[in-house]
Amino acid sequence: MTTPGDEIIMYGTSWCGDTIRARRWFDSQQIPYRYIDIEKDPQARQVVEQINNGMRSVPTILFPDGTILVEPSNADLAEKFKVKI
Repeated sequence: MTTPGDEIIMYGTSWCGDTIRARRWFDSQQIPYRYIDIEKDPQARQVVEQINNGMRSVPTILFPDGTILVEPSNADLAEKFKVKI
């Protein structure tokens, strides 16, 4: 399983509205992350399925502190990073 180490890893797909929104939020906050498209990376798809009990729920975001957010809202992301929205 891919682990984030000292980076944020976002698993998603190019067509998912929630993934697009989360990527825009990270970009607008200038928060670096590594994006992995699960449709192009079968191993990544397996990681997402393992985390989400067989579901391909995206975005699935792994953080260096070991926490995971699945399909987070902008408010969830703001709370995670202590950012006012």
